Amino acid sequence: MITVRGLTKYYGSLPAIRDVSFDVAAGEVLGFLGPNAAGKTTTMRILTGYLPPTAGQAVVAGYDVVEQSLEARRHIGYLPESVALYPEMSVRSYLEFMAALRGVGPARRRKQRVDEVMDRCQVAHMADRPIGKLSRGYRQRVGLAQALVHDPEVLILDEPTVGLDPAQIIEVRDLIRELGRDHTIILSTHILSEVEHVCQRVMIIHQGRIVAEDTRDRLRARLKGGELLYLEAAGASQEEIAAGLRSLPHVQDVRPLGDNAYQVTCSLGSDIRASLAQFVVQKGWQLLELRRERISLEEIFLQLTSDEPRPDRAPAGR
Repeated sequence: MITVRGLTKYYGSLPAIRDVSFDVAAGEVLGFLGPNAAGKTTTMRILTGYLPPTAGQAVVAGYDVVEQSLEARRHIGYLPESVALYPEMSVRSYLEFMAALRGVGPARRRKQRVDEVMDRCQVAHMADRPIGKLSRGYRQRVGLAQALVHDPEVLILDEPTVGLDPAQIIEVRDLIRELGRDHTIILSTHILSEVEHVCQRVMIIHQGRIVAEDTRDRLRARLKGGELLYLEAAGASQEEIAAGLRSLPHVQDVRPLGDNAYQVTCSLGSDIRASLAQFVVQKGWQLLELRRERISLEEIFLQLTSDEPRPDRAPAGR
């Protein structure tokens, strides 16, 4: 549904993004992560036709975003970080206006479509209220409704929960998860728990370049270099237990953690929990706890974005 090849954007002599390439399959929800000034917003603005690239190509729903900009935009719903809402308009009149701009018609069909998106975004009971009188959470829902009103195949959402309280974040997150059943979505966010709960794949951009692109579990495996287990066992000295664990097949390393606790690293793709538990019991030791350890998405993000020195930043990149 989305194909990006060699996308590059300079602001004067400063690069915002450089040689960015990725694909998003139909029906996929992609989490787009990166620190401030990494180039997320620049990439999204190019995909949605707001900015031209300096070099490279982006194709959305089969249309080049530069050469066939209007056709590509018809297939895109865009929620920028600061969505343009008109505070004096009611929710309904604003959405009908946006539907008309996007060619939804005739008038009866336009009204039906506005009713559908208001129901889906749970703002129907606010239909006649001026947008300026809405809470931040409801304004964000109206922003999502305008992105959906022309029933696009692709949704590009830039920080959709910024400024919301925890309850509103959960509501909008649930809505995005539901939208992912029918749409291809790129979701840019600083809230990593949103990616954990909503996205099927993660792409991390740093200093204008893609530094990682995979599922969360595969990224964890690549960074760990092996599967991690947490073990608590007693009944022998720490040295004896650690030496015994190291003798097991597929065990790469054993690190004592203190208080009868050990971190066991085994080869990728292996699950030795059953054999490890059996070994401890056969030795006559006490098995107190055994579980897998998972590196968090926050740790993945920090490992991939904190090691390199930062160059000068482009003013509009993020």
